[in-house]
Amino acid sequence: MRLIKLVAAACALICILAPAAHAEYAVLRDGTRLHITGYETVGTTLRLHVPGGSVDMPAENVLRIEPEEVFAAVPKSCMPEAPLNVPYADLIRAAATKYDLDPQLVASVVKTESNFNPRAISVKNAQGLMQLMPQTSSELAVKHPFDPAENIDAGSRYLRQLLDQFSGNLTLALAAYNAGPTRVTQAGGVPAFRETQNYVTRVTKNLKQTKDPHALDAATIAALFVNAKTPDPPR
Repeated sequence: MRLIKLVAAACALICILAPAAHAEYAVLRDGTRLHITGYETVGTTLRLHVPGGSVDMPAENVLRIEPEEVFAAVPKSCMPEAPLNVPYADLIRAAATKYDLDPQLVASVVKTESNFNPRAISVKNAQGLMQLMPQTSSELAVKHPFDPAENIDAGSRYLRQLLDQFSGNLTLALAAYNAGPTRVTQAGGVPAFRETQNYVTRVTKNLKQTKDPHALDAATIAALFVNAKTPDPPR
């Protein structure tokens, strides 16, 4: 008990002494406020520096840069975990823990893929909560794709594989989940499929609603501003 109290006290002390950091916010036309560490103008483009990289967008899309303010950088270990108020929450948490994923990310994929319908079937025969293609189910040794536990476990395992394949880049992993890793590799990024680009946008928007916007990396933020070029669906 004494050890637990010491650990709790140490965590509290770290939170209190966490260094302050300066922040600015770019306010977009749609009302989104992006936390930025700086910005610069490149012709008619505004380059916003965000945690993890930078995002380029037309300057006209940014209404204003809000004045700098000071906030405390709180360590992740001191932040309470966001509640997971969705169907199959226990199965999602179990799979996320097993494959070292954010449960909110898994929930966002399930919501986008099937809207939590375990019997969902797409026009291309993707099946279940995480819409596993028959070939993917076969590769993952899935025997019952409509079983919620087996489907969520397999879909999460596949998502973990894609994140590892694309060096943790969430945008590319999501694009590969929708279009297939071969198409992402061939395109050198998110393929120019309207379905895939909309898919990445929808998943990241769902995730953004459950997260502090400071936690989103450059690749995830960039996915919100991708313009579709090709209407051909990948699957």
